[in-house]
Amino acid sequence: MSSAPALEPIAFSPVPLYTQVRETLRERILDGTYAPHAQLPSESEMVALFKVSRITVRQALSDLQRENLIFKIPGKGTFVAKPKAFQQLGQLEGFAESMGRMGYEIRNQVTSHKTVPASPRVAQRLGLAEGTPVAQIKRVRHLNRAPVSYEVTYLPHAIGERLRQADLAGRDIFLILENDYGIALGHADLQIDAMLADELLARSLDVPEGTAVLRVERLTHTADGAPLDFEDLYFRGDAFQHRLRIARSHPTKDIP
Repeated sequence: MSSAPALEPIAFSPVPLYTQVRETLRERILDGTYAPHAQLPSESEMVALFKVSRITVRQALSDLQRENLIFKIPGKGTFVAKPKAFQQLGQLEGFAESMGRMGYEIRNQVTSHKTVPASPRVAQRLGLAEGTPVAQIKRVRHLNRAPVSYEVTYLPHAIGERLRQADLAGRDIFLILENDYGIALGHADLQIDAMLADELLARSLDVPEGTAVLRVERLTHTADGAPLDFEDLYFRGDAFQHRLRIARSHPTKDIP
């Protein structure tokens, strides 16, 4: 059992008991009192500590499990889940740029860097004629030494050749383009969907074949609006998430 401070009985409140238990445990998890992979008190211990019924405790734990804050191992107990890494989509930045700021160790494994003829899809996104030579760069991105994404990047051939001399294992392409080549980036268009991991993705991300992964298609433009960097990014759904804050515009009147 965790050595965290003892839980206290639930005080009288109009809020349902299971909600109070759930929120108390959630607070302890989110503030770090119960660290990732720490074992929670057993159901019987929680019944005694909170002075509630076992049904109440189970309902609270069920809610937390649906939120992926805890996981259960049959015969061993209930444990705190490791929080997912996340990247904000509200600003354009490279993966390592974002993750490094949050204290993660980032490592890139370049699995392929070659010149290929632009497929109809790639040519359309980059504004090129079909079959035009383009650079194709494939990388597996690691967070704290665990694979979290598989990325396929397409760039104009000339830039791709320059990148052969760059430290793609340790640096973001975005930062190289801006800081080394003086190319100002402007905005990116994104499309997000889900798919099942094929053999290549499963092997690259260390997940079973057929596992659901998040796919992000991103087309990055220069500051003057020219398409420059087209990518297919595949993320492990169990280890990473994207976050976005959106604001409501001034509401329109109801349509009669």
